[in-house]
Amino acid sequence: MINETPKVRFSLSYFQDSPVVELPERLTVLEAVAFKQTVSELLQKNIPSQQIILDFGKTKFIDSSGVGALIGNLKATKQKNLELILESVQPPVMATLSMTGLVEMFNIRSSEKWSHREQPETHPSVRSVLKRLIDILGAIVGLSITAIIIIPIAAAIKINSPGSILFHQTRCGWMGKKFQIWKFRSMCFNAEAMKKQISNQASGAFFKNDNDPRITTVGSFLRRTSLDELPQFWNVLKGDMSLVGTRPPTPEEVEAYQVPEWQRLDVKPGMTGEWQVNGRSQVRNFEDVIKLDLKYQQNWSLRYDIKLILKTIIIIFRKDSGAI
Repeated sequence: MINETPKVRFSLSYFQDSPVVELPERLTVLEAVAFKQTVSELLQKNIPSQQIILDFGKTKFIDSSGVGALIGNLKATKQKNLELILESVQPPVMATLSMTGLVEMFNIRSSEKWSHREQPETHPSVRSVLKRLIDILGAIVGLSITAIIIIPIAAAIKINSPGSILFHQTRCGWMGKKFQIWKFRSMCFNAEAMKKQISNQASGAFFKNDNDPRITTVGSFLRRTSLDELPQFWNVLKGDMSLVGTRPPTPEEVEAYQVPEWQRLDVKPGMTGEWQVNGRSQVRNFEDVIKLDLKYQQNWSLRYDIKLILKTIIIIFRKDSGAI
């Protein structure tokens, strides 16, 4: 995980007693850390007006760390009963805010004309047409397999535990965009309500317990064989996920992220990835998850995706792997 001391300085001026923070041309992890710190320091002062203005006039690029800092600053200003206003937002930034569903969260007072056809600059894996094509083909094959075996799986789930066959949960994808992830239910019907009673064996912003009592007998088998994840092919087909990517976090996990940790959301979450093929059952430290996610982003290529898919298939059929 990147843990750098902010060296970026933001120009600060005032317009009718309202502080105006001028954002840089690129808002990536280093700038985002400094951006969050700048607004935090500003909130510790007595601000004459009831608003803070963010001048995006020069900003042409924002990544997930920048989005994380922006959301963090929005929450901080609301706690102080102040309004955060985005001024002169450029089309690439508007495209990112729009595609992630964040436009309605912010008061955008003025912006340059933006076309819905415009795509924001982002990680090459998100822009890749071939990767998307592989995702679609893989999802069609996966859903076809799911349709064949859904009846025995559904029967086993219902016989073993009362409740629905499918489980859905809100997760965060590319740039923190929320979506509903689907799985075959592997826990008891009131698992979410019981979560607070279960101890977390992992450190950092994710949850793990090897002996989770909420997991049913059938659910244990489904998890061990990864059959519980078959409905996620629907998420891949819709474009919320990819066949290969990073682990999709819950909003509660993202809520606890520090700005640098938002980097893992620069790519779409995947059904498999570095975390899954490197012994996910043994990973206990969130920093290790971050390292694996950044490794995927740095090494990404179509060949690399195919390599990880093949590794995943081999691991699923190795009973002693302990990775799935």
